[in-house]
Amino acid sequence: MHTQTTQILGYTYGEVATSPVSEADLDLLKQTVLLSEEDVLYLQMAGRVLEDQTENILDVWYGFVGSHPYLAQYFGKNDQLNDAYLASVRKRFGQWIMDTCFRSYDQQWLNYQHEIGLRHLVKKNQTDGVDAVPIIHFRYLVTFIVPITATIKPFLARKGNSVGEVENMYNAWFKAITLTVALWCYPYVKEGTF
Repeated sequence: MHTQTTQILGYTYGEVATSPVSEADLDLLKQTVLLSEEDVLYLQMAGRVLEDQTENILDVWYGFVGSHPYLAQYFGKNDQLNDAYLASVRKRFGQWIMDTCFRSYDQQWLNYQHEIGLRHLVKKNQTDGVDAVPIIHFRYLVTFIVPITATIKPFLARKGNSVGEVENMYNAWFKAITLTVALWCYPYVKEGTF
């Protein structure tokens, strides 16, 4: 497993409460986003391609957030960014890239996706003990699927894989990100409507 978990503050994979989403529901969601066993193999290939590019990917994503004050505001309060908070989240975000590619999409993974969703809403700021904007608004969870997906393709193409392999890795990534964000949305929706 491609992890560096012991060095990441607040990374509690395998140590969180059980998700209210069942594995049966997860299977239906996988079917809905067309995530196949072949996609899982392409995600693993993507992980091998992206592993040593994680910092560069995060530079692109953080550059995108930083160039949009309405997004950057979530990492601070009263228009003041919290650099320590940004750095701490960045380490977990990098690990999330590897988790997306290499983890089994099982109960443990499902549990951690729910935890991440909670950390965007009811647990925002608790993991890092910071005083920042209290929630990340739902609309930016969903719309962030596009920049997180669109910006990954050039990184997937940098290791000499064929055009077809790059396209398959990219499609698998898109499916995985859509699935992940759908799960992160659970805490935002009215009980019984997920």
